[in-house]
Amino acid sequence: MPNAAPTYPAPASDRARPPEAPPGRKLLLARPRGFCAGVVRAIEMVERALKLYGPPIYVKHAIVHNRFVVERLERMGAVFVEDLQQVPQGATTIFSAHGVSPAVHHEAAQRALDVLDATCPLVTKVHLEARRYAREQATIFLIGHRDHVEVEGTLGEAPERTIVIESAEEAERVSVADPERVAYLTQTTLSLDDTAAIVQVLQRRFPALRSPRKEDICYATQNRQQAVKALSAEADVILVIGSRSSSNSNRLVEVARTKGCPAYLVDSVEQVQPEWLESARCIGITAGASAPEEIVMELVNRLSSRYGAAVHELEVVEEHTSFPLPARLQA
Repeated sequence: MPNAAPTYPAPASDRARPPEAPPGRKLLLARPRGFCAGVVRAIEMVERALKLYGPPIYVKHAIVHNRFVVERLERMGAVFVEDLQQVPQGATTIFSAHGVSPAVHHEAAQRALDVLDATCPLVTKVHLEARRYAREQATIFLIGHRDHVEVEGTLGEAPERTIVIESAEEAERVSVADPERVAYLTQTTLSLDDTAAIVQVLQRRFPALRSPRKEDICYATQNRQQAVKALSAEADVILVIGSRSSSNSNRLVEVARTKGCPAYLVDSVEQVQPEWLESARCIGITAGASAPEEIVMELVNRLSSRYGAAVHELEVVEEHTSFPLPARLQA
């Protein structure tokens, strides 16, 4: 049976006097929003490992990019590290949902760590594609953010054959030894529109460019961005729940702003500035793929109470994706 939904700390009481609300104000919640299947799986892996083996359980990097999730798991006994040298020899260690490079797997084996790999299966797909292109001696254009941990892990699959591309401008400048052997992959949490613009440049410059067999940007990222586009058509302002370290949450803000709708990224209701909402009749709300629904509901309840606003949902697509836990954690 799956674990019960976690309980997150309630925010401090709201003592600020609410501004005068426009009549007929409403809160419009995007659906889908929040946790994706890869995040659910990763969090449950840490929780189950803690129950089965007891604390401490070491986790390489934040299991997902959300501080509420990380802080709750720390209270349960998880220890988050950036360097495997911080992990005692032979200790149970979980790799985060973002994936790691082959070098990290090798280091873990050398130190006899008991590894559980929580890499999202959709990130693993990108790693496998990188290996395939490398075997075929192709130059790989990896579209993504250089400093993001997911890109670092994918780059590690074939560093000598991979070039990271962050923008259309970089795509215009890149050069390769053999333009007939080129392929592209992408980080799973990018903006659909920005990525399409980069791919368009690469396809124009390299007609032989090969593409992934199935799009790399994950279903949850695509669905949440499409929901924000629909939200932008109705909302006067959009609040995106998510941590600043979350790539997909930042992209939701960008998508909304590109559509002409003011948008703000907040970790919780405590970060919402009343002046953002003063003249808004319709406040759109969504959440990145690593943001807990409990934090969304805290925001909704606070704003509904403060402004007397009606709550509605805007459903764009239903999601039914789930990923199984490793067999050793299914008992």
